[in-house]
Order: sequence, then structure tokens, then C-alpha cells
Amino acid sequence: MRGSRSGSEGGPSVREAVSLFRDDEGGFTTVAAAVSLLLSLTLVFASASAAWVSARSAEVQRVADAAAMAGANVVARFSTIAQVTDACVLSMGLTGVVVYGGGLVASCVPGLTSTGLELCAAGGRILEARRTFASSAADGLARLEKALPALVVANSSSCVAANSEDGLSYAGCALPFPTTSASDFSAFEADVDDARMGELSERMRDASAEAEEAKDAADDALLRGWMADCGSRPYSLYERASSLAGLDGSANPYYASPESWTFGVALMRAREYYAARLASARVDGRTPEELTDAACRRAFYAYALERVRAGSWAELADGTVVSDLPSLPRNADETRACELYTRRDWPCTTEGGSRTLHCSLACPGALGGASGTASLQELEAGTVSACDECRMDVGDLGRVAAASTSIENGFEHHWRIIVEASEDYEAARAELAEAERRTRELAEEGEDAFSDALEELSVERPTLCPPGAWGCVAVVARGEGAVVPTELTASFLESAELPAGSAVAAATLAPDEATAENNVLSRFLDSVSAGDSAIGGALDGVTDLWGELLVGYGSAYGSVADAGSRFLDGVDGVLGGSVGSWLKGRLEGVMEGLGFDPVDMRLRKPVLTNTQDVLDRAGFERTSTVRSLVARLPDAATPYDFARAVGVLLTGGEGGTLTIAELEIPGTGVSIPLEVDLSFLGAAS
Repeated sequence: MRGSRSGSEGGPSVREAVSLFRDDEGGFTTVAAAVSLLLSLTLVFASASAAWVSARSAEVQRVADAAAMAGANVVARFSTIAQVTDACVLSMGLTGVVVYGGGLVASCVPGLTSTGLELCAAGGRILEARRTFASSAADGLARLEKALPALVVANSSSCVAANSEDGLSYAGCALPFPTTSASDFSAFEADVDDARMGELSERMRDASAEAEEAKDAADDALLRGWMADCGSRPYSLYERASSLAGLDGSANPYYASPESWTFGVALMRAREYYAARLASARVDGRTPEELTDAACRRAFYAYALERVRAGSWAELADGTVVSDLPSLPRNADETRACELYTRRDWPCTTEGGSRTLHCSLACPGALGGASGTASLQELEAGTVSACDECRMDVGDLGRVAAASTSIENGFEHHWRIIVEASEDYEAARAELAEAERRTRELAEEGEDAFSDALEELSVERPTLCPPGAWGCVAVVARGEGAVVPTELTASFLESAELPAGSAVAAATLAPDEATAENNVLSRFLDSVSAGDSAIGGALDGVTDLWGELLVGYGSAYGSVADAGSRFLDGVDGVLGGSVGSWLKGRLEGVMEGLGFDPVDMRLRKPVLTNTQDVLDRAGFERTSTVRSLVARLPDAATPYDFARAVGVLLTGGEGGTLTIAELEIPGTGVSIPLEVDLSFLGAAS
């Protein structure tokens, strides 16, 4: 059965309509191919338009991410500036105290008091410069922190503006959280009281000056003693003992220099000499005068031997000496003052009914019976009579040593010099020991003052919590009216617009492990140091010391002891065994025991983070906060407009420089301003 025709009368039949697309052989007609191609192209361009819209819609998130990172980058740079500033403050304090310590060490050493004064003065200047720098640095960093919110807004909004291209316009900025500073720079205000070290160094220098004078006096006395014993030419005690008594070898040793010689050597030589002279002395003579001279010489030698044998010499552990080198009489008056005058050693006889004193019983005048012995004192008192032949009296005995004491070829001449020098040496050594004792006591106090000064520096370092420390939240909006490119739509589709959109992102700071061994402080040191840091004299090495301590800031100051020890080792003239050497060792021990908390020197870099984490820490609810910020964003604005919209006042955040402080480079007297280029502070890392 055939169906009836449909449609209006005279219209094409279904067969005829299909025949437009299919030919009689069942293939597709040209019309069918053209329609298919048109539909395919329409779908392709529709998909491209959709893809463009999708891509541009998502791009607002990329811009928000970039804005958050740009804001956080400002905070990262501020953190580096604050850390470098803290390293300067701490290293200057340590440098000043260590240089002061070098001054204390030098002040303890006789002959180095001028060096000690110079070093202590330099240490005081460095600590004063640190006080000034720390105070101004704390103020400068505080002012820089106040500018951080403005800098964050300015840098992030500039980043947003830079991404407005291809007909797409973005508006937005990043906000730092917290919005105000919670940093604590009170550590900068911790002062180092160097008044005690200054007062102690002055007292040390006084004691050292006294010790130096005493040492010079002792050295002079020792030299005089040695010269009289061994050093003088052509005569000396050594030469006289050899020539007059025939002594040699161990009985008469020779010392070529005073370094190994002591007054005890001369005492032992005198004992050998008088023992030899007494052993060879004979009381005889062809005349009464010769007999008297012989008797007086023997009596003098016996007395001298007794005296030198009773003499002593000892050097004690405390640095003093006990000297008892006896003086021998050289004239009648000195004879009357010694035991030779009171000893009843002279024989007496009874002559003409009177008790008469003789030089010897061999005296021609000794004719009567023996009547015991008497002293020269009794002779002068008149209790015994003088012999008319020998005429023995105190003058004869006094003349025995008079000639040999008065001229340089006499043994007693050199012995008297040695005795006087030993007395001066004993007194000088006593003064030296007392001065060294006081110096040691002051050195002990100096160690305590040095330790206290370092303790004052070991306070907690500044706490950094600037605006943006928790993170920076960026809100970016895209306005309506962005038209899909006409080359994609004009031929096949009606033109379309990209709808408005917004995105939020957050960035915070994270330590960059790649910079664990960063040399930011080395670069800073190179930038502030110019030319040769060595300035010569006692202060040579001060700048190097500061450089070592500055660069070692991040190592928990494990290098303080090494750097400080190297500086103290550079103080010339500190000999082992001296009070200065003792104090040096003690100060090194203090530095070795010094403990500073490790300082993390890894640079901070911005990283994207969960927005909610930042807002939670700041005490904000995410949805309402973001919606509020989006609503407050102006459509087109400058960084100032964005700042006002989010409640931040832009002050000093648009270029220019800000001076943190004036840094005086230790050891040079050169001051340089530490300036921050605010436009650079906001630049990308």
C-alpha cells in the first residue's frame, strides 16, 4: 500500500528531500558533505571558544598565586636584612669583648702596658659603636617593619597589574598576616658593661708598671752581681779566686752570662776562696809589723769563712729570694761593728804587772807569763794594755780588707759589689713578687669581668615576627566584559564574553635547604670591607676577627673560641709562665665554654600554602573574609587605592631608601650607612 504524500501540495517529497543528501547510488551528495563540514567547523570553533574561556577563567588563580608569592617575597627579604643586622650587632659585641680581653692580657705583662692600653681603648670604642649601632638598628628595623604592609600591597598589586594582558584586566593585592609587627628587638638593647674591665685594665697596668720597674731593678742587680763575679775584666771574683787562691774546676766555676748565674754561685765561690786562704795563712814575719799583718789576715780569713759559711741563698716558689750574703768589714769603724771587735781571740801576757794584748805569742813583746785572751774592745776600753812591739789594735785589723776592698784587683772589692747587688736583687724580687701577686688577683677578676661581658651578649636573639610572618593572602578579581577573540567566533558563532571571576591564594616562608651553607654574610662582609683591613700595631687583626665572627654567626658561634684564640695569640710578647699567659689561657677557656643557640642561616623563600591555614592563624573565617576583601577591591586602582581599600596606609613603600643604621667597621674607624632600597626590597628574588 502506498502512503499518501505529506506536506503542502506541490512540496518535495521525503524521497526528494533525502535525495539532496543521498544520490541514486546511495552515496553522499555535495550538499551533505558541505553541511557536515560546516557542522564540524562549528563544533571545533565552539570547543576552542570554550577552551579559551576555561583557560582564561582559571588564569585568575595563577595571578592570585603570583600575587601571594610577590607579597611573601617582601617579607623574605626583610627577614634576611634583620638577620644580617643581628649578625652585625652580635659580632661587634663579641669583637669588642675579645679585643678588650686581649687588652687585659697585655696589661698583665710588664712591657706591654702600652699595648694593653691601646687594645682596651679599641675594645671600648668597638663596644660603644655597637651600642650606637644596635640602638639605631632596632629603630631602623622597626621603621622598616612599619613599611612592610605597604610594600607587600604595592609589590603584589604591581604583580597583578603586570599580568593584565590580552584584553584581560585583573585587580587585587596581597595582605600580610599578621598585619602588625610582633617582633622583639630588645636583644639589641642588651648592653655590655665594660666599665669593670676598663677599671681592672687600668689597675693591671699600674701593677704591671710596678712589676716592670721591679723586674728592671732585679735584672740590673743580677747583672751587677754577675759582672762582679764573672763578667768584669780584667778582674772579677772568679779571676781573683783563681789567681789568689789557685781555685779551679768545680771550686771556681765560670758562667758566661747572667741568665744561668745566681748569687748562690758567688757565695759558694767565697766559701771555697776563704777556706783556701785560711788553710794557707801562716802567722809569721821578720818584723813585729809583718807578724801583726799575718795575724790580722788569718783572723780576717777565719772570720770571713765563718760568715760566708753561715750565709745563704734561696729562690722560693713565690718568686721571692732569701739572700744572706754577709758583708765584711773594710775599715776600723766597720770592724768595731762586727764580732771581730768583741771576740776574745787575741793572746795576752803579763808585762810589767800589766795585762798586755799581742797579735801573737810569737810577738817579741810577749815575754811575760800567759794571761788568757782578750778582745779589741777590751783593748780600746783600757782593760788590757797595748803591746809596745806589735802595737796590735783595731786599726791593724781594719786595714786587712781596706786595700782589697777599695781597689778592683781585690777579692773583697768584688765581694762587696756582689753583696750590695744581692740586697738590691732581694728587695726588687720581693717588689716584683708582690706586684705579680696583685696582678694575678686582678687577672682573676679580669677573667670574671670578661666572662660576665660575654654572658651579657648571650641573651636570646631578636624574635622576628614581622607583618606577613604567618603568610600573605592574595585576593584577585577579574572584571566582566572580556570578549572571546573574534577570529574564533565571527564566522560561525555569536561573540561571547568571559564572565567575571575571582581567586584567592596564600604564600608563606619556608627555609630553602639549598641555602643551608649560604654565604649571604660573606657577601655582606665583602660589600662593606674595602682594601686591606690590616691597620698595623696592636690593632692588626681586629677587622679580621670581626669578619670571622660575623661570617660564623650561623654556626652557633662554635668558632668564637678559635677566632678569639687566634687573636689573643697575635698579642706579641706574652711569654709562657707569665700572668698574661695564664690569663690568656683562662680567657680561651671562657670562650670555649661559651654557648650560643644555633642560628638558622637558611634563606627563606615564598611557597604557596593553604589559605585557610593562614586565615585561621590570624583568627579569620575564610569565606566571609575573602568575600569581604573581594567586595572591597576597586575595579581599577593604584597600589595606594588597594592599600586604602584593605585598610593599609602606604607610607614609604613606593621606592626610595631607608637607612637602617650607621655601621662602624671594627678596627678601621670607617662608618658606612646600611641603606635599604625599598624598590629592591619588593623585587622578585
